Amino acid sequence: MSTDKEAMDVEDDFAVAEPDDTEPVVEVAKTNLSKRRTIDNLLEERRLQKQLADYDFDL
Repeated sequence: MSTDKEAMDVEDDFAVAEPDDTEPVVEVAKTNLSKRRTIDNLLEERRLQKQLADYDFDL
């Protein structure tokens, strides 16, 4: 470390982060929710088809 008093050059030109980072997160959340709903619908359809196949029509 130097004990001399030297003027330090400070750059004030720095990049400011824009709030654009929130938009892709929203898109990912919508996509994940959409995929989850699709999976839930397919599972429900499979469950209903199994119930229909197991149903005794000779009542």
